[in-house]
Amino acid sequence: MSPILTRFLAVIFVVNVHCASELKRRQLNHTPQQLSNGEYKYLAGLSNVKYFNEVLDNILVPRVVGSKNHEKVFKYISTELRKLGWDVEVDEFQDTAPNFGRLTFKNIVGTLNPDADRFLVLACHYDSKYFKNEVFVGAIDSAVPCAMMLNLAKVLKKDLDVFKSNSDLSLKLVFFDGEEAFENWGPKDSIYGARHLAKKYSQSKTVVRSTGENVSEIQKIDMLVLLDLLGFSNMNFYNFFRETGQWHTKMADIEDKLHQLNLLNQKSSRYFIRTNFFNGRIEDDHIPFLKRNVPILHLIPMPFPKEWHTPMDNRNIIDINAVEDMDKILRIFLVEYLHIYLSETQEESRPEKEL
Repeated sequence: MSPILTRFLAVIFVVNVHCASELKRRQLNHTPQQLSNGEYKYLAGLSNVKYFNEVLDNILVPRVVGSKNHEKVFKYISTELRKLGWDVEVDEFQDTAPNFGRLTFKNIVGTLNPDADRFLVLACHYDSKYFKNEVFVGAIDSAVPCAMMLNLAKVLKKDLDVFKSNSDLSLKLVFFDGEEAFENWGPKDSIYGARHLAKKYSQSKTVVRSTGENVSEIQKIDMLVLLDLLGFSNMNFYNFFRETGQWHTKMADIEDKLHQLNLLNQKSSRYFIRTNFFNGRIEDDHIPFLKRNVPILHLIPMPFPKEWHTPMDNRNIIDINAVEDMDKILRIFLVEYLHIYLSETQEESRPEKEL
């Protein structure tokens, strides 16, 4: 090899290493913006219980993969996302399930700006568990998280539309299919959609526009925030991963400030438990992404409620006050993480002394 060619290849190598480290550096060094009291009040006031209940009316049904109801729920969620101005990708594939044979699964991925360099991912699953002799609608598991995510897109639409052109960082809403096992939970009978999408994203190559770096789609994910079993009274959320401990703490900080401003329904106790690390492993849709080094913030309450995987997981278990509280925390978290400019914030509230 000639000295000139050697020097040329060395330059290419250095440039590629720099670009690769630049994307990761941005992700690791990312810090949230700090909102004012007035901005907290504005975001806390963006409630739309009517729309939340409208979504539940359409998805709170037995929706086992392969059923007519499942197809109806799939169409409803994807249609609502498109109505709200999101780019919708359907990750459709087939897999074999015990006792059911070959089934078609459809992950729904809503993306605010598909051309962005990085993404915060908010996710849940939309299928319901199969029971042979019981009617199971899965309210907290996970119709409520689905409704919360669509409600978030609805109430933040004006601010998200302004933010949409941001090419550095954007938001994805992922509705996984086939989270539930058909027979017995195991590596081949569970999280069908998450396993497929994580593999697909790890194999799909793309370019970081600002650096020219060639990466996989999965490398562009800053963090996956997974919602599961949300919506009942007295939920407690622990930190499961040291790598995302600061973001669990951020959720707790937001909750504390909302309490100080008297903006939460739950007055006496806390949702987010401040512990250094909860040493427990819960199998869920995040696992295939965790195995591929995606940072995970798992919002699943511990302990599980007694209604979990029973017919009692229906509309009666839903505590709308708790849902509203979690909506407020999530809205503020997303706006702070994504650095969304709030165009309609109450200006008179901004000069208030910060808590």
